[in-house]
Amino acid sequence: MSMTRPFLYGSANLMRTLHPLMSPNLVSIQFQPTLLGSTVKLHFSTITSIFKASRRCCGAVRVSKLHQPRSCYTDTVIVAKDGKYGNKQIISVTPQLYDYMLANVREPEILRELREETASMRGSQMQVSPDQAQLLAMLVQILGAQRCIEVGVYTVDVRHALAADTLRSLIMNGEACSYDFAFVDAEKRMYHEYFELLLQLVRVGGVIVVDNVLWHGKVADPLVNDPKTSSIREFNKNIMEDSRVSISMVPIGDGMTICRKL
Repeated sequence: MSMTRPFLYGSANLMRTLHPLMSPNLVSIQFQPTLLGSTVKLHFSTITSIFKASRRCCGAVRVSKLHQPRSCYTDTVIVAKDGKYGNKQIISVTPQLYDYMLANVREPEILRELREETASMRGSQMQVSPDQAQLLAMLVQILGAQRCIEVGVYTVDVRHALAADTLRSLIMNGEACSYDFAFVDAEKRMYHEYFELLLQLVRVGGVIVVDNVLWHGKVADPLVNDPKTSSIREFNKNIMEDSRVSISMVPIGDGMTICRKL
């Protein structure tokens, strides 16, 4: 094949990995079907290098003028490994897509100011994101909630005590089944105890939302077994089997499970 112009042959995944290494002179890219472990040659104007492809890539794509912005659409779509789900394509949130989502969040001015004030505090990375806050607000509005409990707060009036002790005191004070909505974002190793106490405090038809149930993706990694990850993983398993609530695990923020008391 004539090499009048420099080309790159290889998988799309490998191209993305090696993007910083590409010569400015590269004016065309062609992805040829490759097999796992096949040899890939990078042809530049002055150098030829050999790499090993690490992923299978099917089909052929041709992109002209490398300096033009490359669409990242294909990076956002994933499919479950288990074929019984029918190869359903779902969205994986990239930084570009997340910026787009945040630009489409309706955030009241007072909440924006509260978020920005909280952002200046130590540990502020634990506050909910604007898109999470919007979902929580909608749930409260749908419920018509009048009484709410938040376990783990920053910049509102708080009761400084062990959360479990405070929840028990509310039950002892006769407040069982009197709350409409509860949100938990506190000590992960206490999730099970918090949930059992909140289940007593929330009315039938009320909602309990538990944050961080995906725990930065660690819960899906069998090699990660630190105390917090193990606690969240066990909590998720128990909730899945709990007939006292209907549930929906939502991949927003660090993952939230929405539980409705039956």
